[in-house]
Amino acid sequence: MQTLAELFESTLKDVYYAENAITKSLPKVSKAVKSPELKKALDHHLEETKGQIESLKKVFKTINVKPSGEKCDGTDGLLKEADGVIEESKGVALDAGVLAACQAVEHYEIARYGSLREWAKVLGNEEAHILLSEILDQEKAANSTLTNLAVTKINH
Repeated sequence: MQTLAELFESTLKDVYYAENAITKSLPKVSKAVKSPELKKALDHHLEETKGQIESLKKVFKTINVKPSGEKCDGTDGLLKEADGVIEESKGVALDAGVLAACQAVEHYEIARYGSLREWAKVLGNEEAHILLSEILDQEKAANSTLTNLAVTKINH
């Protein structure tokens, strides 16, 4: 990659792959947790993630590129970590560990979407900027929900 446009496209493919991988992973994660509030938050974010995939397809359209994913080692590693927590943890540690693993995913997504949004702005792609801003806001809200659950219910 040599241009910001090439970096934008590559990173867009990265998050498209990530969101699809997360969509496949979240039902298993939701099923594993014991807290009804955490399960509800994960199920809600699964539905949001499906909508984010649709928004990403629109972003691809703004750059005349067919939506496709590019393997994301970062997301794969974070999802593998969540699987490990599920396999190795019980009791209070299970929900607290899963919540922490989910926040790691959210933080990764916040970093990616923050960059993509700003690159879209620099590239003069207003529609992508708006769509990516909406996704970024959802990711920040999901992280806030998880933080609130950790502080008020899970980490006790």
